[in-house]
Amino acid sequence: MISYDDWRAISLTFELALLSTLILIVIGTPISWWLSQTKLRFKFLVETLVALPLVLPPTVLGFYLLIALGPDGVVGKTVNALGGPNLIFSFSGLVIGSVIYSMPFVVQPLHHAFSGIDKRAGETAAIFGYSPLKRFFYVLLPLAKGGYFSAFILGFAHTLGEFGIVLMIGGNIPGQTQVASISIYNYVETLDYESAHTLSALLLAISFTLLMLIYAIKNKLR
Repeated sequence: MISYDDWRAISLTFELALLSTLILIVIGTPISWWLSQTKLRFKFLVETLVALPLVLPPTVLGFYLLIALGPDGVVGKTVNALGGPNLIFSFSGLVIGSVIYSMPFVVQPLHHAFSGIDKRAGETAAIFGYSPLKRFFYVLLPLAKGGYFSAFILGFAHTLGEFGIVLMIGGNIPGQTQVASISIYNYVETLDYESAHTLSALLLAISFTLLMLIYAIKNKLR
């Protein structure tokens, strides 16, 4: 039987995944476009920073985020000085951690999509008098729609399964930072395998259905 706390954890999980992915799409678009167009020699440094979460253990990244976002950290102290809320053990902190940890799963598909666009498409639009901004939004962005679907799917799915980052900077506060992965861990830790199985199965079914619908839409738009 799914408890009220379990439903809250699932709701929080999907809210975190959706918000983080949307933020990543907004942030990742200019980064990906720049990476696909620039010929600067230090481009590899930006690519390295973006891809770092792929190889860095979540607990390591979570530890340094905990320090940076804490009340004595550079980011946390600045936010507090400006009258902002505490970032650690809060939903806002989870969003920041998720955005950083899932960034390569959004930026890399977008980078690949922009790199694969025929440059003649932009040149043709320029001949017809399109401004650079208009060329990007009305010509190049639609041509990269496949990359955006892949970026959304990967970013969303990766955030759903986060555990290490969430536990390090969010803790385990019901209704605030307790996502589904943490709830499942709690059940296993207390040997309540039946509840762990029920919540895991429900999350699996919801995730599978959601991703199936997204892939179906993607294939239909091809």
